[in-house]
Formats: sequence, structure tokens, C-alpha cells
Amino acid sequence: MKLTHVAWLALLLLPLLACSGSSGDNHAVSQAYAQQQSKRWLTLHGTVSRILPDDQKGSRHQRFIVRLTPEHTVLIAHNIDLAPRVPIQPGLSLSARGRYEWNPRGGVLHWTHHDPAGKRAGGWIELAGRRYR
Repeated sequence: MKLTHVAWLALLLLPLLACSGSSGDNHAVSQAYAQQQSKRWLTLHGTVSRILPDDQKGSRHQRFIVRLTPEHTVLIAHNIDLAPRVPIQPGLSLSARGRYEWNPRGGVLHWTHHDPAGKRAGGWIELAGRRYR
């Protein structure tokens, strides 16, 4: 099977296009981590690298690690008492918006759900075109 010039161009540019929307967002997360900043509303894009057991203390949270770069991972703590569980698996790509809190391991993104009081926009996790909030 022969590929046309357009098909070859698409194959070459696809990885660049897939990363183009994420580099700016992930840069903001990397900057917050480097400057040890917390309480920042950020959006990130990454790949699920590890699934952790749910946190059962207080409000229940689904927990998993997302790799942003080869050197930087972030823990996502998603409140499953306020939002639906996200059907994640290692290797899946996702986007998430929430409140970033610095820690020496890369940071935590929480508030990835709607605000039950309706006072702020809240956050979300987007996987395979579906938004969980």
C-alpha cells in the first residue's frame, strides 16, 4: 500500500499536533512545582502511569498518578463522593483541571469536580472525549 504525500505529512505532524495544546498548560504546572506554589487552578495533560487505592478517609477520592514529562508526575485526587469515577487505566491520556498543591513528589491536583456550593467553576477530568465533574 502506497501512502500519498498528504498521508505522510499527516503521520509526521500528528505527534506535534497532539502535543501542541498541552505544552503551555504543562509548563504552568512545571513552573508551579519549581516555584513550590500551591492553591493555583491549573490544567494539565498527561498519561496515567499508576493507579493507587482509593482514599477512604473523609470524602472518598479516586487516586492516580499522571506523567506529564519523563521527569514530572502529579497525583490526581478526584472526589468520587461529588463526581463520577473516571474509568482510567495505565497508558491512557487525559486532561484535568483542578487546584494544584505543591509537594516534593510533583504535586497534587484536587478539586477535579464541580463546586457543590456553586460558588466557583470547579474542575474536571476529560478522558476519551467525556468530561467527569
